[in-house]
Amino acid sequence: MAWQDTVAQTVTGLGFDLVDLERSAGGLLRVTIDLPWQPLVEGAPVLADQFVTVEDCETVTRQLQYLLEVEAVDYRRLEVGSPGIDRPLRTENDFLRFAGQVVDITLKAPIGATGTDVSANRKKFRGTLERAEDGQQWQIVWSDEPAPKPGQRVSKKRVPAPLQALTFQLSDLQQARLAPLVNFKGRSAADKD
Repeated sequence: MAWQDTVAQTVTGLGFDLVDLERSAGGLLRVTIDLPWQPLVEGAPVLADQFVTVEDCETVTRQLQYLLEVEAVDYRRLEVGSPGIDRPLRTENDFLRFAGQVVDITLKAPIGATGTDVSANRKKFRGTLERAEDGQQWQIVWSDEPAPKPGQRVSKKRVPAPLQALTFQLSDLQQARLAPLVNFKGRSAADKD
């Protein structure tokens, strides 16, 4: 069994999901963990968002240090961390978990549809992740209209730009990540309820 599989089993055994395992030049071994997620079941209580803590990373680090010593894996530095606000999406479960969120995707090959505003050489898209109507594929929905600048007055009579959608399968993706959207103004009145 490869040491990567052993690391994955160890992380899973400690009650976490292995999001990413990266070995880079200079002997850095980076392990990214997250808390496991299960789809909501009817009648089950809704839990507040939980995040990986420093203590969680410390627990995994200590266990992996022992494991890597036993496996005789050559490394100089071990980093264990959470996936962050631009978390990569790789599995079907990741896409189910973050449906409705704004994501950035990069396709393996450029795509464009005749008769639409989607450029034929475009590979990168940012929009809201949704399940396609067929239930088998995914789609990303976006508008190319620029966001209004802070303090800019927007006419109520202005017609918004039409929404565009791109349907894809996970095999079409080179990369998918949560879009790192940060509000530096603090919580809005709607969030305080």
